[in-house]
Amino acid sequence: MRLTQYTDFSLRVLIYLGLHDDRRCTIREISEAYGISRNHLMKVVQQLAAEGFVESVRGVGGGLSLAHAPEELSVGRIVRAMEPDMGLVECMRPNNECVITRACALAGMLDEARTAFLAVLDGYTLGDILLPARRKNLSKLLDLRIVPA
Repeated sequence: MRLTQYTDFSLRVLIYLGLHDDRRCTIREISEAYGISRNHLMKVVQQLAAEGFVESVRGVGGGLSLAHAPEELSVGRIVRAMEPDMGLVECMRPNNECVITRACALAGMLDEARTAFLAVLDGYTLGDILLPARRKNLSKLLDLRIVPA
């Protein structure tokens, strides 16, 4: 199982916003903290806002913040919303053209594995990623001055 860079960036944005729960953040600052293109992050943030994970305020004093408490944001739900295609192989995708699909058991096995993968992620929230000991380490790595919760 491999997640796209888009989903990776989405999770990183949410982590960054969770570390800054006391204020709004800008795409520019998130981009600089992670060394990620602002253009990439704009697309990611647009979808995060459309999915209801992020609140976006325009104008002076605007910026981004989490739309919910970190404990309410399931990692599994985030991954499902942000991953464009959870079809691991041809036969699991729309427009399947694999000629052996009817006789092959691979799709069933991989579907079972995908279900287990997502079930594990459903057991965790953004809050689990942002536990106090982890917050401190994440903040140091991002070179931030955040007081641990």
